[in-house]
Amino acid sequence: MNLPSFGIPALCALAVTFAAPAQSETAQGAHVSLELNALEPVDGACRISFLIQNGHDSDIARAVYEAVLFDTEGRVDRMTLFDFGNLPAARPRVRQFLVPGLICSDLGRLLINGAETCEAASPGACTQDLHLRSRTEVEIIG
Repeated sequence: MNLPSFGIPALCALAVTFAAPAQSETAQGAHVSLELNALEPVDGACRISFLIQNGHDSDIARAVYEAVLFDTEGRVDRMTLFDFGNLPAARPRVRQFLVPGLICSDLGRLLINGAETCEAASPGACTQDLHLRSRTEVEIIG
């Protein structure tokens, strides 16, 4: 069986090609991922749990998102701020917020309206390529 012969420079170039991460892989990590993880009724309020991960190379010192809560009929129930605090690079964090007067089953949709505060090394770190998902029946959009 005859195998093709590659010179040393060609093999080195081939090795570099396979060893270097693809540009899309590098870009994929540079985002904040925000998951609506759970809703729990607590004494006339709704506890909203989020799983959030900073996919950037540097910490976000503080992230505060403006959120709009819609009822199940699509009407705005209220606007609020969720202060996620410090988000270390590449580390997941769970943050919980108690929303008084909100019945969890009445929440139909949650809109992330933008970042009210974002203290980070790179501009737009909190909002650029923000990945949103929900593990509940409540839709999260942004």
